[in-house]
Amino acid sequence: MDIHKRLKQSIDRQVWRLDKPRRSLFAQTVYLGTLGLVMVLPVVAGAYLGLWLDSLAGGYSMRWTLSLIVLGVVIGAVNVYLLIKD
Repeated sequence: MDIHKRLKQSIDRQVWRLDKPRRSLFAQTVYLGTLGLVMVLPVVAGAYLGLWLDSLAGGYSMRWTLSLIVLGVVIGAVNVYLLIKD
């Protein structure tokens, strides 16, 4: 009996999603722009912070820059995942 109740709830939820009005073109554009920003901003921030830290170190070093760019890509990917998951 419990399985039937859960199945009915799942079907009702899927029907509700199908009956929802679709987003407008403007809303979709804003959503995609937001996805882009939450991906790019951590990468750019990591690059600038890494450049600044590398400039403090003597000699030619890109260790901080590359490390923080990779960290920014990971953080951006997690942000995009969390935004899409919603």
